[in-house]
Amino acid sequence: MMSNFKPTFFFFLLLLLIPLSASEECSFDSESQNRDRTAALRFKLVAICSILVASAIGVCLPILGKKIPALRPENDVFFMVKAFAAGVILATGFIHVLPDAFESLTSPCLRENPWGNFPFAGFVAMLSAMATLMIDSFATSYYERLHFSKALPVKEDSHQNSQIHVHGQVVHEGHVHVHTHATHGHAHGSAFVSEDLSTDLIRHRIISQVLELGIVVHSVIIGISVGASQSPNTIKPLVAALTFHQFFEGMGLGGCISQAKFKNKAKAIMVIFFSITTPAGIAIGMGISNIYNENSPTALIVEGVFNSASAGILIYMALVDLLAADFMNPRMQKNPCLQFGANLSLLLGSGCMALLAKWA
Repeated sequence: MMSNFKPTFFFFLLLLLIPLSASEECSFDSESQNRDRTAALRFKLVAICSILVASAIGVCLPILGKKIPALRPENDVFFMVKAFAAGVILATGFIHVLPDAFESLTSPCLRENPWGNFPFAGFVAMLSAMATLMIDSFATSYYERLHFSKALPVKEDSHQNSQIHVHGQVVHEGHVHVHTHATHGHAHGSAFVSEDLSTDLIRHRIISQVLELGIVVHSVIIGISVGASQSPNTIKPLVAALTFHQFFEGMGLGGCISQAKFKNKAKAIMVIFFSITTPAGIAIGMGISNIYNENSPTALIVEGVFNSASAGILIYMALVDLLAADFMNPRMQKNPCLQFGANLSLLLGSGCMALLAKWA
């Protein structure tokens, strides 16, 4: 299980290298007249605490669904909660992350050629979405084949592999045989019995891990930007906006984690990693604020590329793995009230996150 987190840790460590090469100067600096280190530090500390708490609560709510009946995956309300969270993630990709990427890669601090002559942000986002599709597809097929090969039954006597015994009667039934007696029973069968269930679990586990990767990438970047800023006017509105942002994103990720049915240790790792990412980014930004220049060409290019990649992942995951999977679910298709509620939740979630763009 731990090997599945290696790509996330790799990207996290790579992002930490941004400040080491981001000290080049650029004449464009919008914060030069609004610097106040003392006031900025207070807002940063408040941001770390509030974002940490909001992230932990948001991601844990769906996971603790056993304690809250309405949030259990088998209930209709869970579909609406997931639709709301998916709307938040979709709006995050389209309205928050992708525009930031375009702004970084079209900055006047970068050379006109090639950055001004080609829409690199959209290009990287497109490649990222296609790469996510490929990883999604290959990983799912690989784990399905792996599970199927492990679940194949050991060869037994032909009559044992082809009979069902019910109170002494025999019925031929492929590779499954079931013994039932007065008050108890037991069954033996091949992978076909639980293959559909296993496929769903595999999909949910891949979705949750790829989604967390996309969220972590842009969370580290925004954290570093906030931590490195010395302008209270910039940080103050971001505190509330990022707190709600992380809470809603956490709900989306938590819903995926709860459906994936990870072991408790894996759940704890994913929850902690999501919760501390943005606060850790802010702390790193605070530590390198004297040497970090967010308008340096190197910082702009790296941040723009990573934001573009993150936007592609988030948009793909929200549309394909979260919304399409649930909205095309037969259970929702047969329930007009649930359909209406899910669509309303989607619009509400995306609208709330879009509104936050006014401050963040």
